[in-house]
Amino acid sequence: MPIRNTSSRFGLVAVGLHWLVALAVFGLFGLGYWMVDLSYYHDWYRRAPDIHRSIGLLLLAVMVIRVIWRLTDRIPAPLPGHTRWEVRSAHLVHGLLYVLVFVAMASGYLISTADGSAISVFGWFDVPSVTGRIKGMEEVAGTVHYWSTWALVVLALLHAAGAFKHHLVDRDRTLIRMFGK
Repeated sequence: MPIRNTSSRFGLVAVGLHWLVALAVFGLFGLGYWMVDLSYYHDWYRRAPDIHRSIGLLLLAVMVIRVIWRLTDRIPAPLPGHTRWEVRSAHLVHGLLYVLVFVAMASGYLISTADGSAISVFGWFDVPSVTGRIKGMEEVAGTVHYWSTWALVVLALLHAAGAFKHHLVDRDRTLIRMFGK
C-alpha cells in the first residue's frame, strides 16, 4: 500500500488516520457515556474523566495532522458508478464529521478548563486554560459537548451504513478502498 493516496485508492496515512480517529471517537463516546453515571465513591470516578480528557486532547493533535494531510494529499476520484448526489452527499457528510469532531473537542476542553485549571495529558504535559474562569461556561460547553457528540456518533454510524450499502448492495469498492486496497 502506498503511503500517499493515488487517483484510485487511499494511502497508508489516510487509512491509518481514518481508523485511528474512528476508534478514538467511538471509544471516547463509550467512555463518556459510561462515566457520567459513576458515583463519587466509584474507583473510576476520577480516573475515567482523566483518560477521557487525555485521549480527547491527543485526538485533537491527530485531527490537526489529519486536516493538514487531507489538504496536502490528493483525494481518490469517485468510483465510476457513483451518482452526483452520492458524491456531493459524501463530501457534505465528511465535512460535517470534521466539524463535529472539532466542536466536540473544543467544548470538552471548555468544560474541563471552565474553572481556569489546566488539563494534564496522562501526566506527560499540561494544556493550560485559555479562557480563565468564566461563570456558566461549563454548563453551556457541556450542552454543546453532549449534543455534538451524539450528532457525531449518529452521523458516523450513517457514514458506516452508507459504506456497507456500497459494499453489500452496490457491490462497489467504496468500503474496500478505506482499507487501502
